[in-house]
Amino acid sequence: MAYVGTVREPDVTQQAARPAGAGRPRRPSLLRDRNFGLILAGQTTSELGSRVANVAVPLLAASTLRASVFQVALLTALAWLPYLIFSLPAGILADRVDQRRLMVACDLGRAALLLSVPVVALAGRLTLAFLYAVVGLSGVLTVLFTVAHKSMLPRLVPADRLVDANAKLTVSQDSAELVGPTLGGVLVGLVGAARTFVVTGLAFAVSGLTLLLIRNVRAAPAPRDRVPLRVEMTEGLAFVRRQPILLRILACTTTSNFFVMASGSIEVVFLLQELHAPPALVGLVFSVSAVGGLVVGALTHRLTAWLGSARVIWVAMAAPGPLYLLMPLAQPGWGVLLYGVGLAAFSANAVLYNVATLTYRQRITPPALLGRVNAAFLWVCFGVIPLGALTGGTLASQLGLRPALWICVLGTWSAALFVVLSPLRRMRDMPAA
Repeated sequence: MAYVGTVREPDVTQQAARPAGAGRPRRPSLLRDRNFGLILAGQTTSELGSRVANVAVPLLAASTLRASVFQVALLTALAWLPYLIFSLPAGILADRVDQRRLMVACDLGRAALLLSVPVVALAGRLTLAFLYAVVGLSGVLTVLFTVAHKSMLPRLVPADRLVDANAKLTVSQDSAELVGPTLGGVLVGLVGAARTFVVTGLAFAVSGLTLLLIRNVRAAPAPRDRVPLRVEMTEGLAFVRRQPILLRILACTTTSNFFVMASGSIEVVFLLQELHAPPALVGLVFSVSAVGGLVVGALTHRLTAWLGSARVIWVAMAAPGPLYLLMPLAQPGWGVLLYGVGLAAFSANAVLYNVATLTYRQRITPPALLGRVNAAFLWVCFGVIPLGALTGGTLASQLGLRPALWICVLGTWSAALFVVLSPLRRMRDMPAA
């Protein structure tokens, strides 16, 4: 289912496009950097577990616990509701504590929660209410982890390598998207949805271990004098409000997230009930969707250099839109894969768009404020996701699955208007701060 400061920002695109050896020696790949390699390995493992869970949770609710369409959508809402409630406090916490230790604690906590599902199921006590509790609490820990992760990365890699780092992390997410859903569907078919949670829990445990092995992280900015909590919580929002380009990006991302999650909350039920797809095919559809992100992720530097660091934002949002329409046009049988093609188009969009906007935010936000700015973005952009999930469930309950999906995909494409009808359309590269 993503910044302007007071110092001049180097042109990321021109740096990425400069031929190797022109004016400076070729630097070793980030993959040879121990700390970055560990965080990349940990994220890849945890993302794999998350993608397995994304298939296992709704399948467990719909097939084993006999949940209705709205009850399945409510699971999605509960997973994302913590962003609306806890993002701003999480930003303060991420700016005050050791971010690596916070991430380790979140990973271990999520591992324990997910491993409790097969234990409770084995005891014959698994209920929809218990699954709601696991999903909601895991969501709180995910908020804390995400804010800390986005804030720690600039301390692991130099500023002029953030594009490369974010692109590699995004490719790892799409690699997990390629393998995880299919693996999840197969595991659910082989051992059942509840036992599949053993894989998801172990994945988060491995992620926590890799974070424990990270050493020699650059020191965090010196803590400032304490200010009133209300002021500290809103400093990130105040920074975002002062940046006209950021506001356009925020509106675009928020609108897209709302409609994407509205469709996401009903897509498993749509595939099961409307298209009669078995669990393994449901997983395959989501795996196909990752191909677009993987291909574009490998070409992110070249595409950004060719299109421009500003132009790539609105092109990424607008160009793939017609392919989204394939999703509600999908039919039973091999026509199910049309849904995967539409998801692949969105995956390609998300890689280009998110890498460009996240890198820009990380580069120009003052380091001491980065946690709260990231939290402010998550609060707004992810805060609408539970509302989108509930909207998707309501539309499907009232209008039917396919009409609801048409509304969702058209709404997703409409988000591009915020950046197309903005100063970005007349710019090739992001301006200096």
